[in-house]
Amino acid sequence: MSHSSTEAATRQPHTSRDAAGPANRVKALQEFGQSVWLDYLRRGLFTSGEFQRLIDEDGLRGVTSNPSIFEKAIAGGTEYVAAIQELEQHRRMEPMALYEALATSDIRAAADLLRPVYDATARADGYASLEVSPYLAHDTSATIEEARRLWKAVDRDNLMIKVPATLEGLPAIRQLTSEGINVNITLLFGIDRYDAVAQAYLEGLSELVHRGGDPGRVSSVASFFVSRIDTMVDGMITERLATVTDPDARAALTSLLGEVGIANARLAYQHYLAVCRSAAWQALAAKGARPQRLLWASTSTKNPRYRDVRYVEELIGRDTINTMTPATIEAFRDHGRLRGALEADVESARHVLETLDRTGISLEEVTGRLLEDGIMLFSKAFDTLLAALGRNRRSELERAPG
Repeated sequence: MSHSSTEAATRQPHTSRDAAGPANRVKALQEFGQSVWLDYLRRGLFTSGEFQRLIDEDGLRGVTSNPSIFEKAIAGGTEYVAAIQELEQHRRMEPMALYEALATSDIRAAADLLRPVYDATARADGYASLEVSPYLAHDTSATIEEARRLWKAVDRDNLMIKVPATLEGLPAIRQLTSEGINVNITLLFGIDRYDAVAQAYLEGLSELVHRGGDPGRVSSVASFFVSRIDTMVDGMITERLATVTDPDARAALTSLLGEVGIANARLAYQHYLAVCRSAAWQALAAKGARPQRLLWASTSTKNPRYRDVRYVEELIGRDTINTMTPATIEAFRDHGRLRGALEADVESARHVLETLDRTGISLEEVTGRLLEDGIMLFSKAFDTLLAALGRNRRSELERAPG
């Protein structure tokens, strides 16, 4: 993808593909202009060689982390015990300092393994993402300060700092972008909020250019969470179906099951294309700026009645990223269907959201709740992680001589 134009963003995607697929369906997503990032991180990935294998064989082009991922990795077993003990030998560290030492080390290792991808794609891919504390989600200045500190601590050009798409996060996105820091905007659910995120990115790039910086050295992604929308909306629909008796109303509600998350993502992509066509973006692109690609997150299927790779298959499109868990990567490698579905039926996507609105379910309210729920879940995971590190620290202090 050329970062000096938006030709790739507006090019028509493939429309069909042999259902049997190539030898590696995951790697073949690159032919559709989509990159695969890993939604998972733990130290054993590096020591076992599995991370490098994913890069070499599956064409992995990036990795994302979040507080829940680190909580499961660090507090969920004994894998980090030796590293914690080694850190504690040098100096006594509070739980937050221990976490940051472990997390920045892992992110740095991932970034180093992805550096050849970063170089080969001319900085389009090859990123490792590290999230600011979820405790700061509604504090603009604290988010900016922590992002700067983590950026310096990891000290890798191919790092992305994850900032949540809260109202307070918007000025942080603008400021960090203006300073040349790569930002991954996370917990993005609503299209209106995405429009504000895209505007913050454009404003940040404009400020960077005004200061004499090179916009071509800055990358950003806007991470739309997909399956969580269906989980919440499906629950609301199921509750209504228990009491609604009108056949037409029941048919309308039933038609929406499992459809809203994908429809929302497809329309978000149309907004992305509109941004790429705007005069503001064209002026920045002429100076070498890179589009803020959409990244599909939460793409593991939560409902066992749905196809396990549907949030990959239905969102294949040019200049996008799908961040997948290891299980989803394995499933898509085994039986994923390859077709450029992201622009396949935009009118149907609009019809889905219009039907949802007619039922009285507000997608705006749903996405707002999901954003706050996401912050709460990440904060609880962080609580658990820091508590576990605190217990480990106390046990080490008890064992220490003197």
